Amino acid sequence: MSGLKKLLRERAGNVLVLAGLSMPLIIGFAGLATDTIQWTLAKRELQRSADSAALAGAYTIAQDGDAVAGANDSLTLTNKLTLTGLPVIENAPNSGAYSGDQNAIYVELNSQMKLPFSSIFLATGPTMSAKATAALLNDGNFCVISLDDSSDVGVTATGSANIDLNCGIFANSRGPNGVSVGGAGNITTDIVGSVGGLAPSSSYQPDTRLIPYMTRQADPFANITDPSPSGCVGKVTVNPNQSRSLTPGCYRGIDVKGTVSFAPGIYYIDGGSLSFGAQAVVTGTEVTFVLTSATAASNPSSIATLSINGGASLDLSPPSSGTYTGVLIYKDRRAPSTTTRINGNSTSVLEGSFYFPSDTLIFNGNSGMTTDCVQLISFKVEFSGNSAISNNCPTNGANSFRGTTIRLVS
Repeated sequence: MSGLKKLLRERAGNVLVLAGLSMPLIIGFAGLATDTIQWTLAKRELQRSADSAALAGAYTIAQDGDAVAGANDSLTLTNKLTLTGLPVIENAPNSGAYSGDQNAIYVELNSQMKLPFSSIFLATGPTMSAKATAALLNDGNFCVISLDDSSDVGVTATGSANIDLNCGIFANSRGPNGVSVGGAGNITTDIVGSVGGLAPSSSYQPDTRLIPYMTRQADPFANITDPSPSGCVGKVTVNPNQSRSLTPGCYRGIDVKGTVSFAPGIYYIDGGSLSFGAQAVVTGTEVTFVLTSATAASNPSSIATLSINGGASLDLSPPSSGTYTGVLIYKDRRAPSTTTRINGNSTSVLEGSFYFPSDTLIFNGNSGMTTDCVQLISFKVEFSGNSAISNNCPTNGANSFRGTTIRLVS
């Protein structure tokens, strides 16, 4: 009896008893913690797959491809979880803020995951869901676009270039610096973008946004079909002290050293050149000059070229409607690569797009030159010497181009 009383008074085994009673709770908390970690990691992985698929689909849209196929290709590469049912991929999304938007894609993934501890009590694992929407969005207005998608510098500004664009500069270059700005110039623009990297420069104004690694910008005039000139007449030459009025049509070269007034319309230059000499005085409203050749398909080197002397006085604006809306000078995209210079002075007034998709376009416009919404779209763009542009848009059919970027929007 005394031995039993001693046992009851003994406290040394209490810890063991309490530990035994607490063990189910400890195991439960440990099991729940393990399940929570595995669930969180799996949910994150599933969301990453949905995000990647949506972005891949959006990039495919930007390249005029099949967005659903692009998203599925991404899932094949990135998704490591077993999905419950087929993925939901919608282009355009059926609901939400981007419902019906063909430039957006929605991806939804579902997966059941059997968790180690929870499976003791649940016959099936809980279902987790991941949703993502990506879209092509407008970001910035561009009036200088380099189409070169190599690693070379696409846009270069040297010397004392003073450029007030009132719109952005973009390079499709994939290199470390798509836009190179140096010298003593000043670049006033709201945005500078590039597919690759961008290096800062003291020439940029403080409020300039530098946005590297943007989406490749499409050729804004890619949908214009290759010209096929016909009914061409011979070369027209206007000598100094001569005056002449020309009407739309096809010419085998135009060489202006005197005064010429161009009536509204399209002027096809079949081989040879469109040349404005030092004493040229040229006017034309709602005109487009198309540099091409009747034999462009078989002989690209026969495509006409452009020559503008710095002393020429030009007052030209583009059409406000039709195939070449907003385009002042269009060079056939089949032309071989070369260098073209646009020279201007204080007596010149230019408006509209200079489209030279195969050329390095060098712009050298002196201070005082009037540029109403000039766009430079070429393989490469260079501003040299004391180039001066001060743009005002929009005007007669000419507009800057909306930039495109791709983002997850939900």
